Amino acid sequence: MQNAIVFDLNRCIGCLACSVACKMEHNVPIGLSYTKVLRIGPNPKYEGARFPDVEMYFMPVMCQHCADPECVTACPTEALHIAEDGTVLIDKEKCDGCRLCIDACPYDLCYYNEEENLAEKCNLCHHLVVQGKEPMCVSQCAGRALVFGDLDDPGSPASVTIAAAGKDVYGLADTGNRPRFKYILRNTKWRGDAG
Repeated sequence: MQNAIVFDLNRCIGCLACSVACKMEHNVPIGLSYTKVLRIGPNPKYEGARFPDVEMYFMPVMCQHCADPECVTACPTEALHIAEDGTVLIDKEKCDGCRLCIDACPYDLCYYNEEENLAEKCNLCHHLVVQGKEPMCVSQCAGRALVFGDLDDPGSPASVTIAAAGKDVYGLADTGNRPRFKYILRNTKWRGDAG
């Protein structure tokens, strides 16, 4: 089992509902956000184009729950570990706040909580997933741009979405850590971070 999220960037409207839902569900401190929504563009649709011939899209970014996570390798206390469903979790009882995981994450998606002296990040709402529910960001997505499922199950919503997208499926740059989350972006030449 390899749970993951597929992001259909053509459906994302940049409403930040995923980010707000995450902050509320996990009581994320002010100044931190486990889910960032980037605005890519506006970029010209063709060489020399000017407004209104521009395009842009929004791109939610969170922990990629990599198959070979550098944060887990860097953690000296084994607080970071991979669950059976592929989710990268932090055991707060073992975390000593050394921040080595934060330095190791190639995507800058691990954070330091000063109040608790702990590393924190997206846990894919593991507490909800084990109850058979979707992660909060997925269930609250207004544009239905986020799709959750098991990548090892060809019938899961995530796998079906990837199969339907064909060649328009991308991932974040892989530095050997094998990020599992996928991004779908159709009909644009500006792929930004998703290319």
